[in-house]
Amino acid sequence: MELKWLEDFVTLAETSSFSRSAELRNVTQPAFSRRIKQLEVWLGAALINRGTMPAELTPAGRSFLPLAQDTIRALYAAQEALRPTSESGMARFAALHTLTVTFVPAWLQRLEQEMPDIRICLIPDRGGIEANLASLVDGEADFFLTYAHPRVPFHLDRQRFDHLSIGRDRLVPVTAPQVKLQRERWAPGKGLLDTAVRDGITLPYLSYGFSSFFGVALGRLFAERAPFLRRQTHENAISAGLKTVALTGAGLCWLPLSLIQSELESGLLVEASTSPEWVLDLEIHLYRHLGSQSKLVENVWKCAETLLRTETAVPTAISAG
Repeated sequence: MELKWLEDFVTLAETSSFSRSAELRNVTQPAFSRRIKQLEVWLGAALINRGTMPAELTPAGRSFLPLAQDTIRALYAAQEALRPTSESGMARFAALHTLTVTFVPAWLQRLEQEMPDIRICLIPDRGGIEANLASLVDGEADFFLTYAHPRVPFHLDRQRFDHLSIGRDRLVPVTAPQVKLQRERWAPGKGLLDTAVRDGITLPYLSYGFSSFFGVALGRLFAERAPFLRRQTHENAISAGLKTVALTGAGLCWLPLSLIQSELESGLLVEASTSPEWVLDLEIHLYRHLGSQSKLVENVWKCAETLLRTETAVPTAISAG
């Protein structure tokens, strides 16, 4: 049995809606339904009457609800009482991999200047939006640093989570100066995306897949823009991995500007389009769980707010990189 199953059940009891509960719990509806079913299997009793609209608790569900609520409260109270890390000055940050390379080092340096005694633990990128959010939702991390864009909604309950916009970046289409289209055919990379859209050229495409933040954002961008022909030749959820492949001339990919500044300046990479419609302007958000009672978490949050007020403008990952 897992604690998140209990939290799922309590959320469903509050909303009477599988779809709304899934949004609040930051999972897809099928995944949420599976977790409720796993809890019912573990208990050996049906908790939800799925034949009604809205969903209703069964008699067993009504009996189990106060026990689930008490168990959740007791476990989190024990966690706060026993966890030594926050009291010893260890702030735990989960962050997307690209941000740990570009934005995070300089931002944490500014944070440490304001809080000289702070100690920081960076939790590795788990890959996938839901997996990374889970580190914050499940209490493994005190904070979560992520890109944000309207095309990638974050269904975090505003009564339970708060965020600050602490930086900006841009996701741009790039290639090597020469791109291998077919076995013996190469093409200039600069403006290649514009040429492909105009002339119907099929481009080799280096993809993030579908579960990563950039993968979701680009999938929705492609659905809204004039289509271009592409064949996927490589997939990697990590931007740094795609950059390595792009440098060989293997294809077109979208990369954060903060990650490729030096390559663009040196000409190792070139912009594949002059049209702003293919560029995604990104914000960088810092999230925290409002339920945390840790003094360290509160002090870090206040410090982050102070950094924002003292900056003449919101910092960018570009200048931090």
